[in-house]
Amino acid sequence: MRAWQFVGTHKPFERVDIDEPTAGPGKVVIDVKAAGLCHSDVGILEDEKWLATMKEPPVVPGHETAGVISEVGEGVTGWKVGDRVAVWPLAELMGYMVNGAWQDRAEVSTDGLIAIPDDVSFAQAAAATDAGMTSVGALSTAGVEAGMKVGVIGFGGLGQIGARVAHLRGAEVYVAEVNESIWDRAREAGAVEVAKSITEFADVELDVIIDYAGFGVTTADALKTVKSSGGGRVVQVGMGKLESTIDTYSLILGRKQLHGSMGGSKDDIEETMRYMASGELKPAITEIDFEEIPSGIQQLTDGTATGRLVAKVAD
Repeated sequence: MRAWQFVGTHKPFERVDIDEPTAGPGKVVIDVKAAGLCHSDVGILEDEKWLATMKEPPVVPGHETAGVISEVGEGVTGWKVGDRVAVWPLAELMGYMVNGAWQDRAEVSTDGLIAIPDDVSFAQAAAATDAGMTSVGALSTAGVEAGMKVGVIGFGGLGQIGARVAHLRGAEVYVAEVNESIWDRAREAGAVEVAKSITEFADVELDVIIDYAGFGVTTADALKTVKSSGGGRVVQVGMGKLESTIDTYSLILGRKQLHGSMGGSKDDIEETMRYMASGELKPAITEIDFEEIPSGIQQLTDGTATGRLVAKVAD
């Protein structure tokens, strides 16, 4: 079957043909219909630090997975052939410790399975498994609730969902996004104001800032900008760069808080898909062909991708 493999840092993904998986005990095989692309897929190509999170290469990347069960293993109950499912990527660290979704068929533990609602497409479900999970999981880490003033850095694949769900929860949302061409979409999602830098909201007294970009200076700017009184909180999600230089003076004297947020729960994915099914959440998704995954990665590298990129693996 077709697959893309990560073979090492600073090397391009390789298009290969590999053996099809079979369903082991407690696992299923799914025919992959949609597989998401993420900035962390760019990261594994560029930074050796990612190797600590991965099994020895080669490994099939792709941690955003949606498809249809085609085989069930011994001892599997509650799931059957033909079920439409998404996969919680943290169950087995798909695309890192086990082969991910950039292949025609994938073996998956039932611990990670989530039923896809009828009104949610495979592309939406794939995006929900990481972009949705991570975005909504960060809102939980930040304690976002009605009446709070929330800053969102980055209105890309993650930020567009985080900003919208924060608005749906009743928060007052301010978005920092360098790409002015998508400012109108941010406003449509519920943003009160949009600017190029989060520092332009320094007078707003933001309770929480969630950095979905993580390009070093964005983290530093968030800590400078979040309110000092009452313990303003910055939640770091984006990993565009793996290092940042922060102003510890502002952090300490302002009694501010800095939290890391990685991924989220199955509940976060289910919440995301409920909003999708209801029509209240319609994130921008750009679908590409399976064979176009390298060009999609280049779009992420260049910053030219629109919304979340999802590869169509099969109809």
